[in-house]
Amino acid sequence: MSRIELKHIDKFYSSNHVLHDINLTIEDGDFVTLLGPSGCGKTTTLRVISGLEKPQNGIMTIDGVEMINADDAYYAEPSKRGLNLVFQSYALWPHMTVHDNIAFGLKIQKMPKAEIEERVNNSLKMMRIEKFVDRYPTELSGGQQQRVAIARAVASSPKLLLLDEPLSNLDAKLRIDMRAELQRLHRELGTTIIYVTHDQVEALTMSTKIALFKEGYLNQVATPMELYNNPIDLEAADFIGNPRINLLDATGEIVNGDLVVNSELGQHIFSAKDLTDEEYPTSGKFDCVIAFRPEQIEIHTEPVEGGIPASIYASQPAGSETITTLKVGEGDFLAKELGQISYKLDQNVFAVIDQNKVNVYNKTTTRLIKRAI
Repeated sequence: MSRIELKHIDKFYSSNHVLHDINLTIEDGDFVTLLGPSGCGKTTTLRVISGLEKPQNGIMTIDGVEMINADDAYYAEPSKRGLNLVFQSYALWPHMTVHDNIAFGLKIQKMPKAEIEERVNNSLKMMRIEKFVDRYPTELSGGQQQRVAIARAVASSPKLLLLDEPLSNLDAKLRIDMRAELQRLHRELGTTIIYVTHDQVEALTMSTKIALFKEGYLNQVATPMELYNNPIDLEAADFIGNPRINLLDATGEIVNGDLVVNSELGQHIFSAKDLTDEEYPTSGKFDCVIAFRPEQIEIHTEPVEGGIPASIYASQPAGSETITTLKVGEGDFLAKELGQISYKLDQNVFAVIDQNKVNVYNKTTTRLIKRAI
């Protein structure tokens, strides 16, 4: 078991407040990604969990056992926390073979030789690097070295595995391969994994839960699909998704409990059951923002029911998909279609937007007021 709870964690570097009242629960067996731009606090949070950093306030428990209690000035050493940490830089011993790198920590624990060999062999097979067992790190590619680093971490059967941007030094193809390996590793081991990255694709493809950070605050904790479909505020919406989400200014009003929104795209009526508990004006008009993903738009060259008249501002075939910029009135937005589709510049078309997938945000507070369904 490895359930982690962070309660009211604050971390300062001198007068710089880098973590603000962090409250996060990670359930046993979760693959939780700490996601956000550089400097948002995700790596500092990982270092607090690992024991490499001591917070000034707060409590952390693993399986109900206190590892941090800042009020009592109690901090369990990293070796007492039952975890292993994989760094971005691999951190392999250059003078040791792959076998010896993996076995090193097990020898420190004074395990029997037979058990060490069994664990080394199992981790080699798990990461598919058996044929490199007698090689040195300098004889391996970056992806192979990263597999060795992960094999070393899992060989001791940690109840908690921490990974700090382990794929950022790899090329695009290797990152895809390693994401698949990490997913498979999580399923096979059932270990709780905490993963730090600024790459939203890594977070969305591998995680069971994502913790999104913003300027030292924990902004949203959700499943990948919930985070993608219903970002909690405009900044989260703009951060998640590639190509970027479309954001259009609009005016909202509550009429008979429903949300009526008017914009360059016309009028939209959203049912009261799809509105959030976030505060927003219930009388009179207010400024809001409509948000929708490029893949939620269909482009038709002939008039169609629900179609919004638009024109082609730009069209960018990208091999497996086509990214098109559509112009409606003074506004523009992106559409993404699968396949290679050819449009003429300024061609008149009709855009159909999936109303169920539209988000609406209060422009004043930036918070989500209408969820996608």
